[in-house]
Amino acid sequence: MSELKPDQLRKMNKDERDERMKELKENLLRQRASVAMGGSPLNPGLIKSIRRQIARIRTVDHEEETKR
Repeated sequence: MSELKPDQLRKMNKDERDERMKELKENLLRQRASVAMGGSPLNPGLIKSIRRQIARIRTVDHEEETKR
């Protein structure tokens, strides 16, 4: 799963962004669960990256809502 830039997110429609958000939230949940169970994450920066991607999607959604 690669990081999407804001301009790539703006080109996506709402349904595609919602699907991407769902995938990211599930992935974040899995990563946090593995850390909570006492394991160490395979990639320590992955949780931060996932959170940033979620924030980007929410920002683009908010921008589109305020345009209307």
